[in-house]
Order: sequence, then structure tokens, then C-alpha cells
Amino acid sequence: MMSTIELKNIKKIYGSGNAQTIALKGVDFEAEKGEVVLLEGPSGAGKSTLLTIMGSLQKASSGTILFNGENITKFSDKQRDNLRLNKIGFVLQAYNLVPFLKVKEQFELVDRVKKAGNLSSDELTDLVKLLGIDQLLNKYPNELSGGQMQRVAIARALYANPQVVLADEPTASLDSDRVKEVGALFQKLAKEQGKAVILVTHDQRLEAYSDHTYDMLDGKLTKRK
Repeated sequence: MMSTIELKNIKKIYGSGNAQTIALKGVDFEAEKGEVVLLEGPSGAGKSTLLTIMGSLQKASSGTILFNGENITKFSDKQRDNLRLNKIGFVLQAYNLVPFLKVKEQFELVDRVKKAGNLSSDELTDLVKLLGIDQLLNKYPNELSGGQMQRVAIARALYANPQVVLADEPTASLDSDRVKEVGALFQKLAKEQGKAVILVTHDQRLEAYSDHTYDMLDGKLTKRK
């Protein structure tokens, strides 16, 4: 089976000369549709850098990235924008909710930016109920707790119905019951809808829902299972 995302010998270098920092040291990685893949490792290991490179939020210094077999390394900025908009769902640590929009308006914004291919209204209703945010739809982000904002950010990313879900510490602010719900949701998205789900995490509770786990240390990636 062709991998949905495949990275070959990815390197990322910041700065130059004596100020040079090598964040990624020849990373190889792949994830197929129908899989939940975890990236674990200590802070500063390069996990978030790798995730943003996978999602075309930043460019690698060298190496090749294949998305559904297509080399996206040489994509133009417009092509990268289209890829992110139509194929990739991000859940970032900063949540990136628009502060002056109510929760329900966060989803309406997705509709304005991405005109087609989003979840139906019934599917959105089911999603917000599953994540326990159905009573928060008329609240602004500054009225939400960290865990609530995290769940809204997850829902917004999934509302766009992406092929690939990239999540950076998606359960960091959640209690054990919510972790189980979110883990089961990611697993369901992979198994029943054929999405590739890639999670950067310190949360070992998510291992119960994963197909593969990679360990990252000092810019190097090792496959554990």
C-alpha cells in the first residue's frame, strides 16, 4: 500500500556558522491511511518541527516529502496552501482559535475559507456532542478553559474532513476520560474513514489507540512498533 505521507532523509537546519542548530538529522517516516501514528520524545527533540514540515507549514532544509506518492517538496506557495486547506487538518498547541469569534463561528469560518468537502451539519452536531462542546457554541475563546479550547480546536480541524490529521499534544489539557474519548475518536477516523492520523505527544495513554509509535531524540527518529 502506498503511504499517505512519506518523508525521506529530512533535515532541518536553523541559522548558520557557529549559530547553526540541526533540528532534524536525516529523518525517515511514513504513515498510511487507516493508521494512528504517535511521535513521542522529550521537549526539544524535534517533534513539533517534524510535524510542521509534514504539514507544509515550513520547509525542510533537504530531503523529500511525498503526499499520496506526489513529491510536494518543490511545490509553489500556492500549491502548498491548497494542500493544507484541502487535505490536512492541524491541531496545534496554540489552538489558533479566532479570539473574536464564538465557537460556532469558528466552524462557519471554515465554511467561508473551504467551500466544499466539510462535514455535514448532522456530522458536526455529532462531533461537538462527542467532544462535549455542544454547550459551548455561543462562547468566545476567552470564556473557555484550556481543555475546552483544545476540544474546540480538534473539532474545527476535523470539521474540514481532511485526509491527514496532524496534532501537536492534542490531549495535554484533558483528563483521563476525555483522553479516552479523543483517542477513540482518532482511532475511529483512521479505521472507519481511512484517514492518516499523526499525533505528537508525551501522553502514553494514547498508545492504546495507536498502530505505530516512533521515538524522537536529538533530531533522530526511531520506530518502536
